[in-house]
Amino acid sequence: MLCGRWRSCRRRPEEPPVPAQVATPVALASPDGGSKRPGLRALKKMGLTEDEDVRAMLRGSRLCKIRSRTWHKERLYRLQEDGLSVWFQRRIPRAPSQHIFFVQHIEAVREGHQSEGLRRFGGAFPPARCLTIAFKGRRKNLDLAAATAEEAQRWVRGLAKLRARLDAMSQRERLDHWIHTYLHRADSDQDSKMSFKEIKSLLRMVNVDMNDMYAYRLFKECDHSNNERLEGAEIEEFLRRLLKRPELEDIFHQYSGEDRVLSTPELLEFLKDQGEDTATLAHAQKLIHTYELNETAKQHELMTLDGFMMYLLSPEGAAVDPAHTCVFQDMDQPLSHYFISSSHNTYLTDSQIGGLSSTEAYVRAFAQGCRCVELDCWEGPGGEPIVYHGHTLTSKILFRDVVQTVRDHAFTLSPYPVILSLENHCGLEQQAVMAHHLRTILGDALVTEALDAQNPEELPSPEQLKGRVLVKGKKLSAARGEDGRILSDQEEEEEEEEEEAEAAEQRRRAKQISPELSALAVYCCATRLQTLRPNPVPPQPCQVSSLNERKAKKLIREAGNSFVKHNARHLTRVYPLGLRVNSANYSPQEMWNSGCQLVALNFQTPGYEMDLNAGRFLVNGRCGYILKPAPLRQPDTTFDPECPGPPRTTLTIQVLTAQQLPKLNTEKPNSIVDPLVRVEIHGVPADCARKETNYVLNNGFNPRWGQTLQFQLRAPELVLVRFVVEDYDTTSPNDFVGQFTLPLSSLKQGYRHIHLLAKDGASLSPATLFVHIHVQRF
Repeated sequence: MLCGRWRSCRRRPEEPPVPAQVATPVALASPDGGSKRPGLRALKKMGLTEDEDVRAMLRGSRLCKIRSRTWHKERLYRLQEDGLSVWFQRRIPRAPSQHIFFVQHIEAVREGHQSEGLRRFGGAFPPARCLTIAFKGRRKNLDLAAATAEEAQRWVRGLAKLRARLDAMSQRERLDHWIHTYLHRADSDQDSKMSFKEIKSLLRMVNVDMNDMYAYRLFKECDHSNNERLEGAEIEEFLRRLLKRPELEDIFHQYSGEDRVLSTPELLEFLKDQGEDTATLAHAQKLIHTYELNETAKQHELMTLDGFMMYLLSPEGAAVDPAHTCVFQDMDQPLSHYFISSSHNTYLTDSQIGGLSSTEAYVRAFAQGCRCVELDCWEGPGGEPIVYHGHTLTSKILFRDVVQTVRDHAFTLSPYPVILSLENHCGLEQQAVMAHHLRTILGDALVTEALDAQNPEELPSPEQLKGRVLVKGKKLSAARGEDGRILSDQEEEEEEEEEEAEAAEQRRRAKQISPELSALAVYCCATRLQTLRPNPVPPQPCQVSSLNERKAKKLIREAGNSFVKHNARHLTRVYPLGLRVNSANYSPQEMWNSGCQLVALNFQTPGYEMDLNAGRFLVNGRCGYILKPAPLRQPDTTFDPECPGPPRTTLTIQVLTAQQLPKLNTEKPNSIVDPLVRVEIHGVPADCARKETNYVLNNGFNPRWGQTLQFQLRAPELVLVRFVVEDYDTTSPNDFVGQFTLPLSSLKQGYRHIHLLAKDGASLSPATLFVHIHVQRF
């Protein structure tokens, strides 16, 4: 079932089908003429063995790792032969798996002094010799300096090529690469032959604990030379049996008939049964020409089992509607009509008590599609405002450095507007400095006046604000304090109940708003939400209120429909309670149910809450803006999330199989997962549910369930579906294996592969779930 160097068989369409073949590794000479390296077959498959940059990375480089002004340590870094991981030297020896990082976990590679660490500590090294490897999740950046500018460039270019090739690989190629790596590791004496002991080691590596008697019987059935070693075609046969997908073969044979190939009409019939009602013969022909491996079959417009599997493992066979992966929604409606990906305490990388503040946290938030970031601004030394979590031990960063980071990184992923939510604790002088930095650093990107002079307070659309930055802050036209000066907007006003009244009063007296900063609050004028009752003078659309999660939940319970109506016209920001000192999150779903747009989460804290956020903003090109369902946009809506009405949709999910689940404890060869699958529904309270399968004992390689889970839904347009795989444990909580979350509205029907993600959102490829999905609306 593998392609490329693990060759796929070819046959004439009229011949009986033969399962795809896989070939044994053939020793190749290393690029530098050294010893034979079977693992280089993986890089050859990627077409990169002759690339000069990759060859240099294979040889390795001594790079200086920079952590502080005084901590500069030279370490050896070398690309592994799988082309997917980099080995590095450690001062303290640890387990082998802790000496590598994976290319797929890299978020970005930056040249020069383009990280906070190198700007602060890399002054002794010329920018041309420096590079930063930024990782997904919470892993710290790797700041490096090479001996020469050319060596630095080799790593920058080489990593870019490896990442590009990895992104372009099909699921079948990833599986090919994956099994190739494990074969190389299991072949302990590197003789390209596999003893039964090595085969058992391979099975444990790929997460399957096969019965010894069954494994040996399978081994002997493939050992045609009867010499207790598998080689060449014998390894091909063993892998073919190991990777067999009988559930896919059964589906294929249902539609292909006795000739064991799919004609264009037969493939179209399958697509129609998948729920793709708009599919045509032309589309079926295109799929054959795209995914069929057999040239003869392709010429006759026929699809073999190999091509069918390629299609089902492709993005077109995935659970997410391919049409929704780009910007497909109307982006010309007012900002209040969109869910907007939002971050709380964006500057923090850890806890709110003693964690590190860093501009890198803003870069990571933007890389995850965030469009609203928070800046807690305080008086700093030398007349320069600083950003940190006030009255705590968190470290401090300069306000101007944050603004420069916004300028450099805010629009890398998405062109749509960014909102800077200022929590202002500065006096008038440093507020003027803040305004100066915003204007001079952001330049024309900063919105300083209304786009439409005729309707200055009407909210513009994301399309109108492409590439622009908005400031959320207090306007001078707001209510005045006792001394006639304007009180500044602070989220602490919402948290005063949780703090000493005297301290809160001191802050209230001390804070004012400067004209310079006030002028920058154009479309996001911060105001307190006093009441949801009808007002003789209704608030303007540009007024934004901030609520902590407790107050938002109270409004949802007590005035659900009124809150929805308010949010149809005005922006509302919700943020975590101050009591969440460990930067934990609340469930954002409750807030989205009532139409809150700016549901702010601690992006640095992984968990199901951030999975939901990633799932909500997965579609529409990951641009950070999602058009709210129609009932949440209509000013006269009758929708109430607490009373959504009767069920309107039935969602039926048949959990069939999983493939190549990751090992959780790679240091213990005998540790094999016992996987179960849980499907969670997140929506209005009446829709929230979770159901799970039984667990499969000792098999993370190809477990089978065949169980059906069904859900009745009242507000399907708000539903997120979360697929979770866990390792069952009888004595302790189950361990997380992988998950994938997406909106029900973007969930494709029929037989689909779910491509699992790790806790930090990184791909677990080639790990997948195979399910059948049916959505019935009534």
